[in-house]
Amino acid sequence: MQISRTTTIEEIVDTSVSLVEYLSKNGIRCIRCGEPIWGTLEEAATEKGFSAEQIDLFIAEMNKLIE
Repeated sequence: MQISRTTTIEEIVDTSVSLVEYLSKNGIRCIRCGEPIWGTLEEAATEKGFSAEQIDLFIAEMNKLIE
């Protein structure tokens, strides 16, 4: 699986615990806070105020984690 802007949070959670930890470390809580979020990675990151460049960096780093 390749992570992209349109990858859903649900797909990320199902793919790898390390991806959930990565997002949580970067301020995007997926399931650990007790309030799951839905939608795409881009939607979640944009809602948290991340720029397009930061989202691209997240995608690159997350894809490295699952290689």
